[in-house]
Amino acid sequence: QVQLVDSGGGLVQAGGSLRLSCAASGRRTFSLYAGGWFRQAPGKEREFVAAITWSGGTTNYADFVKGRFTTSRDNAKNTVYLQMDSLQPEDTAVYSCAAVPSWKMAAGGPPTKPASYHYWGQGTQVTVSS
Repeated sequence: QVQLVDSGGGLVQAGGSLRLSCAASGRRTFSLYAGGWFRQAPGKEREFVAAITWSGGTTNYADFVKGRFTTSRDNAKNTVYLQMDSLQPEDTAVYSCAAVPSWKMAAGGPPTKPASYHYWGQGTQVTVSS
């Protein structure tokens, strides 16, 4: 089992920045897991935000965050990050990280669908005021 703990959310004004963290425990091989970020706003479905391979060599981003958000990881700390810049009110949502063993991934880079992930964090609230 892998346990994921999201943190770093909060209230920020439009144009501001936040850095989310996803700390993993329970598996020494977490460095071999791909990591993903998803968000869910009230009344909306969960949507893909960003993902990163175990090495950090490949990333995927949703079109609406390209150029504003950056995902990275520090395998020595078993942590995946989401740096969010130029935040807008429409970015308000609960953000959750997810992980899947790399050997259980389909080819084509880190997954963008929630069903592809095996483990989930509890989520952290991000609120952007106008």
